[in-house]
Amino acid sequence: MTTDLESRIRQLEDRDLISERVIKYAMAVDRADWEMFADCFTDPVHADYSENGMPAADFARDDLVGIVREALGCYTATQHLSTNHVIEFDENDSDRALCYSYMYAQHYREGAEGGFFLLRGSYTNHMLRTSDGWRIESLTQHVSWSDGE
Repeated sequence: MTTDLESRIRQLEDRDLISERVIKYAMAVDRADWEMFADCFTDPVHADYSENGMPAADFARDDLVGIVREALGCYTATQHLSTNHVIEFDENDSDRALCYSYMYAQHYREGAEGGFFLLRGSYTNHMLRTSDGWRIESLTQHVSWSDGE
């Protein structure tokens, strides 16, 4: 049986692990570390980038990795920032949570007119605790505005 203190400590640890997983999503993209990127997700994963032109769908994890890798392959450098994480745990299932996060994405293409594509918005990440830790089971990207290319 878990005491209230044990539950609270576990939830604090889970918040940290969930936030770290969402941050690794952004870091992996910028490092082109596709193994780290894949490790952020369940398999399959639901991804909704429809506000940025890619319809929502369920993907095999490796297929999603390939799509994102190809979409970003034309840039010389990128910087994706993941901030303002708000995490809500499912009251009925301690292995599920939502992580709302802001995003600021900069994409630089050397030699291109203007050179930059900037994207601002947020994500809704549906998180699932797996035997390998917290993973993104479903994500929705919300675009607030973009500029460039």
